[in-house]
Amino acid sequence: MTVVIKVGGARAVDPAGALADVASLVEQGNEVVVVHGGSTKVDETLERLGIEPEYVETPSGVVGRFTDETTMEVFEMAFGHLNTQLVAGLQSEGVDAVGLNGVDGKLLYGPRKSAVRVVEDGKKKIRRGDHSGTIKQVNGDLLESLLGDSYTPVVAPPMAGKDDDEIIPVNTDADRSAAAIAGELDATLVLLTDVSGVYEDPDDPDTLIESVETSDDWQALEAAAEGFMGRKIMAAEEALSGGSPEVVVADANADEPILSALDGDGTHIKAGAVTEEQ
Repeated sequence: MTVVIKVGGARAVDPAGALADVASLVEQGNEVVVVHGGSTKVDETLERLGIEPEYVETPSGVVGRFTDETTMEVFEMAFGHLNTQLVAGLQSEGVDAVGLNGVDGKLLYGPRKSAVRVVEDGKKKIRRGDHSGTIKQVNGDLLESLLGDSYTPVVAPPMAGKDDDEIIPVNTDADRSAAAIAGELDATLVLLTDVSGVYEDPDDPDTLIESVETSDDWQALEAAAEGFMGRKIMAAEEALSGGSPEVVVADANADEPILSALDGDGTHIKAGAVTEEQ
C-alpha cells in the first residue's frame, strides 16, 4: 500500500505519534510519503521580525496567506527548519527519510500567480506582488525512485513556480500539495489535523461524519465544512479526482493517529463520492 500523510502545522498538533506510525507502516512494507505544513511557524517567525502576517479573502470566500517577497523569504526559512526536524525525527524512529521541497527536481511545478483577486471591505480588488502558485505537475518519477530504494520522502512547500522564463520558489497550500502527490501516486491520503474529522455541526464533536461514499454524502460534507476544513475538503476532491482511492481526515493527536485513521477512525471519503460534475 502507498500512503501519503499530511501532518498539520497548527500549534495544537504534536507530530510524535504520526512519526511513530510512519515507522510502523514502513516496517510493514508500505510506501509512505510525508507532507507537512507550517503556517503557524511562518506567522511566529514573522511576528518575531516585527512583521504582521497578512491573510486575504478570495471572492469565493477562501481565506489564504498573501505572500509578498519578504514573507516568501521567511516561508522558505521556516519550512526548511520544520522539514529538517521531521526528517531527524523519522531517522530517530529508524526510518530512512529524505527531506525535499517542491522546488527540488521540480517535484511540485506550476505557474506563479503574481496577482490575486481579493475582497476588501466588501469590494473586489486585484492585489499584485504575490508569490504563490498552482500545482500543475508532480514529479512522480522522483518520488517513485526514492520509494523504490526504500527511502521515505518528507515533502514541503514551496513549489517551483514558472515566472516568465524563470523558475522561482513560490508558496502553495500544503494540503493541496499532499493531494496532488496522492493523486499522482494513486495513494490513500491521510490528512491529519487538530480535530477528529469533519463534523456535521462544526461545534459538536459528536456529529462526526464517518463515511462519505455517494454524491449526496459529498454534498452534505461540503455543506458541513467551514473555515480551515473547507480547504481540506478542496484538497480531498483534488486527490480523489487525480486517482487517490480514499481520503481520511483524522486527529493528529489521537493514539496511533495514522494507524487508527487507516483502521476506521476519522472521516473516510471514497473516490465514488466525487462525480465528474463536481
